[in-house]
Amino acid sequence: MKKFISGEDREQLALFPERLNDCISDDNPVRFIDLFIDELDLLKLGFDKVEPADTGRPSYHPSTLLKIYIYGYLNRIQSSRRLERETQRNLEMIWLTGRLSPDFKTIADFRKDNGVAIKKVCSKFVVLCRHMGMFTESVIAIDGSKFKAVNSSDNNYTERKLKVRVAQTEKRVARYLEELDRADQQTDALPAHVDQLKTRLKEAKAVLNRLDTIEAELKESPDSQISMTDPDARSMRTSGKGTGIVGYNVQSAVDDKHHLIVSHQVTNRGNDRDQLTSMSVKAKKATGIENPEVYADRGYYSSKEILDCEQHDIVAMVPKPNTSNSKAAGRFDKQDFRYIPESDEYECPAGERATYRYTSKEKDLNIRKYWSSECLGCPIKSKCTTGQYRRIRRWEHEDLSDKMQKRLEHNPQASRIRRQTVEHPFGTLKSWMGATHFLTKTIEKVSTEMSLHVLAYNMKRMFAIHGTLGLMRVIQA
Repeated sequence: MKKFISGEDREQLALFPERLNDCISDDNPVRFIDLFIDELDLLKLGFDKVEPADTGRPSYHPSTLLKIYIYGYLNRIQSSRRLERETQRNLEMIWLTGRLSPDFKTIADFRKDNGVAIKKVCSKFVVLCRHMGMFTESVIAIDGSKFKAVNSSDNNYTERKLKVRVAQTEKRVARYLEELDRADQQTDALPAHVDQLKTRLKEAKAVLNRLDTIEAELKESPDSQISMTDPDARSMRTSGKGTGIVGYNVQSAVDDKHHLIVSHQVTNRGNDRDQLTSMSVKAKKATGIENPEVYADRGYYSSKEILDCEQHDIVAMVPKPNTSNSKAAGRFDKQDFRYIPESDEYECPAGERATYRYTSKEKDLNIRKYWSSECLGCPIKSKCTTGQYRRIRRWEHEDLSDKMQKRLEHNPQASRIRRQTVEHPFGTLKSWMGATHFLTKTIEKVSTEMSLHVLAYNMKRMFAIHGTLGLMRVIQA
């Protein structure tokens, strides 16, 4: 007779009680979390309450709460209430904490009060990866991605949104007034319907008053934008057609060999234009590479950023965006003019020389201007310019940009390497986070939350590459 596999009797007594340690295998990731945190100098990293107070009720040691959070983010459990429940029912968590079960408020306050220290723990793990030789032959790919904040689109206001909202509310007020006038003229109007119209009219007028207050605050806002739920969140455009979210722009630098996130930063700027140098310098410091090769997309192209990278011995690889309308209009583009460095001149498609005329200051950049005196009688002038002369602009350090474009021409796979390297971690992180990416508010707390996500991501990558036991041996050594 066939039988099913049976479990143990819940009433069965054990002669020798099991040890909690026997329930956790030697290669379980919680053992690495326990060892990694115990090896850190939490006082030096800046954690609160590392030293116990002389009076009052004893508190939980920061290492216990940090282990809870790292385990939670490794297992896609970010909520403090859910973490509290896990400490009571999850065998791995019970082993990790030694059967301690802090309440959700204690867990949440730890993340709120130790943001800077938690970011340093994330950096410490990258240092461990560097000591293991993970970045010796790596190039760095940089990109930014938009993550949702705890702020709906309806609770974010710009001048355009505010005008639309005011117009819609004013129409509602006018409609309610019109319906009340009509009800006054009707002898059989229901009192309940009239009361309902008066209530809605009152609510609509209250909305108008609130919008007037928001309009006053909007005028004082430096970027003409206000978010009511999370004051630091901003409305940003995404890669979709005409779509956008209210959230944060998360920057990350990823190595191309092992896809580890070597540095990251949370910003509320909608574009990446001024992030290249800061992210590259952080990646250089984290990896220890003296002259890192950094790949980024066109959104990072900035003359000033390229110069700053050169001064920091960073080899930038950023394609130059084509912002000229000449090509679209069927005229010659700047690329059709050949620069001659020996004589500081440009040779135009007609074979004439455009010579240097003067230098002007544009957006804190010294721009040199060139044109040829032969433009007036040129037979192909209509293909070149609609003005009197074809003026060519050249940044004083444009030789750096030219060198960078030549490097890109010699490395046609750079764009593909960048996409394969840096975009996958963003997709993985967003999948772990769920529909609402961040649970906390303000950029400082969101940055702490992102550091925990990055730490969990890097740990999972290292588990996959070296295994739990391999990482533990490195720390023990």
